[in-house]
Amino acid sequence: MKKTIAVLGLGKYGISLAKSMYNMGADVLVVDQNPDKLKEMEGFCTAAVCADLTNEDEVELLGLKNMDIVAVAMGGNLSASILSVAVAKELKVPLIVAKSSSDRMSNILKKIGANKVIVPEEYGGEQSARILASNTFLDYFQVDENLCMVEMRPLPKWVGKNMIELNVRKNYHANVIAVKNAASKHWEIIDPAEPLLEEDELLIVLERKDLNRINK
Repeated sequence: MKKTIAVLGLGKYGISLAKSMYNMGADVLVVDQNPDKLKEMEGFCTAAVCADLTNEDEVELLGLKNMDIVAVAMGGNLSASILSVAVAKELKVPLIVAKSSSDRMSNILKKIGANKVIVPEEYGGEQSARILASNTFLDYFQVDENLCMVEMRPLPKWVGKNMIELNVRKNYHANVIAVKNAASKHWEIIDPAEPLLEEDELLIVLERKDLNRINK
């Protein structure tokens, strides 16, 4: 089932996130008060709305309650960010992500209901999209244009099986390089004969073109 996401604010980060999510198959609503920015998104979104994100009435009319994810991407506008996060929280949006430009802003956005706060210097738009679009990935790291590393929980069909049985390298074109289990709480070289637990976390290296093999 497609994920639905509203990207509020079309700065550099918002545009990158929206385009990446759209290219990954999500239904993407983009919102900005600048018509020129909305025009740039033609072909990279499902719907575009011109709205003043500092106006509570206009934010409430966006239909955010129908979204799986709301990304508040106005890092330079604290008042608009607070308003958008608050409205999304009231509408019980399952995942609210907010861009922040400072530690103070991050703390405020978390307190009013943001589930995840993004600092663009640490997370680019594509990196954020890889995590948000996935039901599997906990974190995503771009190594270079070809290679990436993902942190993820075992797929349900992997639980109870070991690396020998799963043969991840052959079946998924990926290499599991470490595991973190609930007991040790730190990363360890994986024992190929040890069955995976549901709460384990895996560190996997693979080529970008093979991401969909483990993220279907």
